Amino acid sequence: MELSYLIDTNAVIDYLGGKLPYAGMNFMNIVIDAIPNLSVITKIEVLGFNAPNEHYQLLSNFINDSTILYLSENIVDSTIEIRKKYKTKLPDAIIAATAISYNLILISRNISDFKNIQRLQVIDPYSL
Repeated sequence: MELSYLIDTNAVIDYLGGKLPYAGMNFMNIVIDAIPNLSVITKIEVLGFNAPNEHYQLLSNFINDSTILYLSENIVDSTIEIRKKYKTKLPDAIIAATAISYNLILISRNISDFKNIQRLQVIDPYSL
């Protein structure tokens, strides 16, 4: 069975900036070659970043080449549940709920933001 992933905003930015360690970059290359999955929150965060034009084009191209997972009723309900149970910030709760709803493994360096959320698997590309 092929594993599928949801890439958090920090992992997108670190990958595109070439900041990940060698093993993390290799892992992300494989994930991204299989068409990356992003939450709509990541799209908003990445494109809402005030980057210089040449960087913005790279970010924009990456978003356009990705599958964007928008808010469904299921994701909204799961987000509410996560916010109530774990006191998680709204963007992180939406990202976690998206990963859970689509049965995806989250790629993020912010393990601490997600560590207590049941049914959520998280991989830190810095720890590979």
